[in-house]
Amino acid sequence: MSLFPLFLKLTGRPCLVIGAGNLAESKIESLLAANGRVTVIATAASPRVLELAAGGDITLHLRPYAPGDVHDVFLVVTATDDPAVNRAVYQEAVSKHVLCNAVDDPPFCDFYFPSVVRRGDLQIAISTAGASPALAQRLRKEINAALPLDTGDWLTDLGNLRREVVAAEPLNEARKLFLHQLAQREVCGFDQCPSRTLAREHARNNPLPHSPSASEPTS
Repeated sequence: MSLFPLFLKLTGRPCLVIGAGNLAESKIESLLAANGRVTVIATAASPRVLELAAGGDITLHLRPYAPGDVHDVFLVVTATDDPAVNRAVYQEAVSKHVLCNAVDDPPFCDFYFPSVVRRGDLQIAISTAGASPALAQRLRKEINAALPLDTGDWLTDLGNLRREVVAAEPLNEARKLFLHQLAQREVCGFDQCPSRTLAREHARNNPLPHSPSASEPTS
């Protein structure tokens, strides 16, 4: 099976989770981390899920799933300990063209939750299409151990510097190659950072069309 990898914007989108035990807890946390608007339906809830509900982070309905619950939602995750319930949720989601993930039941999933390594805005997602979550977790641990802890801070500085370059230079092959060069250098936030100095020199040599040329007076 060939999967299409993407990173999905969930900010403000309604997400439904059926179940509130250990299986569901991590999925709820993942949806909240992406700023999804989460509603949970379950007959019982773990202490952490109850805490999230008490804090107003999620909407919790303590009752069984009922047909019709998959309504006006962007995606649904079903993570009960009853396979029949999970598959009923999936079938309802399919009938309403809603993306669904039945946890630990790959044939009844439109998408999978990958193992993720995070450093600030950097995310590295690993999926085995449900074939071996254990392998995905092992690879996540290996990548996590190899990736410097300050990579997120470095990415923030690199992003700021990229915006400066994009604002100062026209879109062309030279700018594209230079941005790739910056991504291989150490970028830092202070004004005299070597990469920042290099970026200013590059901008002077590749001015925007409306900027003064090198032969025009600047005073």
